[in-house]
Amino acid sequence: MDPKQNPWPPLPSAAGAPTDADLVACARAGAASAFEIIMRRNNRLLFRTARGVVPDDAEAQDVVQETYLRAFTRLDSFRSEAALSTWLARIAINVALTAQRKRRGLVQMGARAEEEDSGEASQENVMAFRSADDASPDAMAERSQVRELLQNAVENLPPIYRCVFILRAIEDMSVEETAYCLGVSDDVVKTRFLRARKMLRQALAEEAKPYLQNTFNFAGPRCDAVVNHVFAALSARGLVHSP
Repeated sequence: MDPKQNPWPPLPSAAGAPTDADLVACARAGAASAFEIIMRRNNRLLFRTARGVVPDDAEAQDVVQETYLRAFTRLDSFRSEAALSTWLARIAINVALTAQRKRRGLVQMGARAEEEDSGEASQENVMAFRSADDASPDAMAERSQVRELLQNAVENLPPIYRCVFILRAIEDMSVEETAYCLGVSDDVVKTRFLRARKMLRQALAEEAKPYLQNTFNFAGPRCDAVVNHVFAALSARGLVHSP
């Protein structure tokens, strides 16, 4: 196609990143660059969202691909009532749930009466995981172990809690955005997030047991220094004698 006859508006330059509205307008007109930007911006979010529902990475990747196909063929239904990323995440959850229902039977993600406990939900606080700046080999290895421990614990959460936890704690979505994605109330999101955190604390306490013997380690030079210092003090008082 002759660039002069380009039917879609140009995307903003690097100096100004294109907005959701820019991208959707260009994608509706068929601009390949708009589709690519949308995908690169949202790949990780959608993969994590899918992993909140499906049990393995390969299936999550299939969900992401199907999500884009559904979204890109229905762009006219995007009304900007939510961010484009949130709209895509909601589609991803529906795609993942459909796949799970077909393969393994019904996966319930909707509200249940016992989950409407606003007393529990009122205690909800965001759990944040922050990486330390220490780049030493020991620190990096330790962070890798902790990351694996956390990922395994999240992996073992029931889907209705895992999905909420990933959206809230890992993707840092608001309660309202998470509720929109899942099609549930704000109170259900708060309650499920609280329960997910409680489950994780219990799971991590069990999984961390093998590592506890190596915590607060006191050996080597520090241990020797204490022994030598005490022996010197006892010798000075005549309380110990060399054999």
